[in-house]
Amino acid sequence: MLRALIFDVDGTLADTESAHRAAFNHAFAEFGLDWAWDEALYTELLNVSGGKERILHYWKSSRPDMRELGAGALQDTVNRLHELKTAAYEEAVDSGAVRLRPGVLKLMDAALAQGLQLAIATTTSPVNIAALMRHAIGADWRLNFTAIGDASTAPIKKPHPQVYLQMLAALQLGGAQCLAIEDSSNGLRSAAAAGLATLITPNSYTAHHDFVGAMRVVPDLSHTDLAQLRDWHAQYHAPSIPKHG
Repeated sequence: MLRALIFDVDGTLADTESAHRAAFNHAFAEFGLDWAWDEALYTELLNVSGGKERILHYWKSSRPDMRELGAGALQDTVNRLHELKTAAYEEAVDSGAVRLRPGVLKLMDAALAQGLQLAIATTTSPVNIAALMRHAIGADWRLNFTAIGDASTAPIKKPHPQVYLQMLAALQLGGAQCLAIEDSSNGLRSAAAAGLATLITPNSYTAHHDFVGAMRVVPDLSHTDLAQLRDWHAQYHAPSIPKHG
């Protein structure tokens, strides 16, 4: 029986990636770097989960001309860049540049009304989550969620299942009682490794990903209701009946 919905954030709850990319570029400029991530490059970089990890990956793999720093100084620089980026992203969200994707709030409201628990499983930072949800739902947004797993609680990023395993423990439910809602192949792999069926709502940055193994792939949640999710979830977990010749 379906008892909880667990949502990814970036790209799933909202089309955030364009705002994230702009915030990264703002941080680079503010820091005095000539780095500029265009859409094609950022699409590739999204294969690396986590903002700090993305900066470090780009620095090491694509900019060998950069002066080599000691490990501590390198991490300090990455941390500072990410702080600047987070501030720019939060400002963009507060200005209304990012909105929840179609059907998200309606599905959340229906789930809560029918006694399902809600949780968040993401690789993004607590500040980013709060900025988005505060703007979309209001100051008391946190009351809608039984548990939240993010970059601060799950340092091993997707596709590792750490964040989903943490959420199952917090919800006190088994994987077969929950449904993950994701937008990327890394998210799908993370949820699947924790034993969850996964509904995929891809976006322009993830439409090319491999979603083999997903419960269903739908454009967004605008035409998906809770009854349909229950049916799909039950079918996904139904035992297969062996055929006899």
